[in-house]
Amino acid sequence: MPRRQSFVKGQVGMPSRVGLYNPAFEHDACGVAMVVDMHGRRSRDIVDKAITALVNLEHRGAQGAEPHTGDAPAS
Repeated sequence: MPRRQSFVKGQVGMPSRVGLYNPAFEHDACGVAMVVDMHGRRSRDIVDKAITALVNLEHRGAQGAEPHTGDAPAS
């Protein structure tokens, strides 16, 4: 069973490797969200969390409906 780690505001240093997270790949990634169940279980909770992530990223241009209103790079 993967150990749980909480990310606390103001944390000093890099978090340790846990689950799918590997600090070796850490870089500025504003506007990135990933929601998974570590055991591959399907649930409505996962869908709800993914929708919440998209809503929270909308101001970054993540939805793509109006590509010129966000501050994300145009594709």
